[in-house]
Amino acid sequence: MKYIFIIQGEGRGHMTQALSLAKILRLNGHEITRVIVGKSERRSIPQFFTDKIGAEVVPLESPNFVTDKQQKSVKPFRTIIYSLLKAPIYKKSLDQIDEIVREDQPDVIINFYDFLGGLYNFSRRPKALFICIAHQYLISHPDFDFPPKRKLDKLSLKMGNKITSLGASKVLALSFQPFPDVPKKKLYVVPPLLRDEVKEAQVSSGDHFLVYMVNPGYSSEVETFHQAFPNQALHCFWDKKEMPEEHQIDTTLTYHQLNDEKFIDKMASAKGYVTTAGFESVCEAMYMGKPILMVPVEGHYEQACNAVDAMKAGAGTFSESFNIEKLYQYLPHHVDISERFQQWADQAADMFPKYLK
Repeated sequence: MKYIFIIQGEGRGHMTQALSLAKILRLNGHEITRVIVGKSERRSIPQFFTDKIGAEVVPLESPNFVTDKQQKSVKPFRTIIYSLLKAPIYKKSLDQIDEIVREDQPDVIINFYDFLGGLYNFSRRPKALFICIAHQYLISHPDFDFPPKRKLDKLSLKMGNKITSLGASKVLALSFQPFPDVPKKKLYVVPPLLRDEVKEAQVSSGDHFLVYMVNPGYSSEVETFHQAFPNQALHCFWDKKEMPEEHQIDTTLTYHQLNDEKFIDKMASAKGYVTTAGFESVCEAMYMGKPILMVPVEGHYEQACNAVDAMKAGAGTFSESFNIEKLYQYLPHHVDISERFQQWADQAADMFPKYLK
């Protein structure tokens, strides 16, 4: 069978999921003809993704989140206004997707939570099956626990889920732990899509904390912690385009541009992990048995949901601010759940081929 991927370009999680799924599909004799990535002015497509996906990558302008000037918090109202102003550009992107689908004639289009994917399937009605994959879809499950209050944010996330999955024949909800399927909602619960590099990493317990900042504005909080705890080694990964590949402040604080192999290496040897609560890297740390401090981006309700869900699964602890000291306080209380999580995650290679047809 022939597949086209449509991938949201925000962060790295959806891309690493696509890399894993591409390998599973190819091992089962299938073909990925092209990969469409929704891009924005804030985000560049990481080199590791284009190097490893094994198909032509087509970047297209796609709706994305707008942040404040410090690049810390998400602004939902500004995001909506900005998206409406760019509607003519997104119309061209939909036309380009339609041209690719007509040329490649895929059997299945897989959408990794990009708004263009849902809008395309709804407006152009291609013959191909349309299947959606993301952790966000788990909120439709009756056993999902939400963060308290924030009803408007909850509604916004549900609307995002609806738009990205318009007309989908199946919705696959990536999960930190097993839940029963809900066929009436076309909802199927599946393990995370982790890369072999994560599963095969040589895990040890070093002295450094690994820090992943999807928004580089959090560097001020990192440096505040560094001043208070100058002997604690920190390796921080960000997507700040104007900075060099490696920016070393001193012997215990280093910033790195996103680098696939280096990130996994630093995670495998870390004694703890601090992240803005994206699904994929939390799963990677869980697989390696690393204690996690999750700090959802302000205004990013999806990440708040991730944090609640991951804590329920035993991943680590939560903070409303980028206060790395909380990880220090949590470390003595962490219970390693990596063996249980590995048993769940390792089922992915058998489960996904059954659902993706």
